[in-house]
Amino acid sequence: MSTADDLPVVRTLAELTALVERDRGLYVRWSRGPETDLPAVTSTDELTGVSMPGLSANPLDVERWWRDRPVELWVARRLHDYAHLPRDKGPGVRPWVLKGRETGRGPDNEPLVVDVLPLTWIGSSVIEEAKTEVARQDNPWGPLRRTGG
Repeated sequence: MSTADDLPVVRTLAELTALVERDRGLYVRWSRGPETDLPAVTSTDELTGVSMPGLSANPLDVERWWRDRPVELWVARRLHDYAHLPRDKGPGVRPWVLKGRETGRGPDNEPLVVDVLPLTWIGSSVIEEAKTEVARQDNPWGPLRRTGG
């Protein structure tokens, strides 16, 4: 098991895209990191407080329906959707890539992952690149986070 200090840092969107193209079964998790997450390998549903069996994470694998669109844009979208989490969850929360096995789904249909192998931190410069890439699209997307009425 790697500690957070042992993990390399991906510093460009192109570097992260190459990792996604090279390896399947990767996920991005937004948290304080492996040292915090791996002792228990559980997540908590924020609405109910229920403990879930695995780490809540988002898959990086490109779906077939994406077809021949750029993988880099796929990766940018996956990061863009959750870029608000460090602000919402507080200091020390940042994205990292892991490999693991899905054991179930959380209440937002997100994969719950066990047998976690931490691979790399995602540098803040990658998040900025992802935001820029999304903004360059003809019909830019809004954030995934939605407010209720």
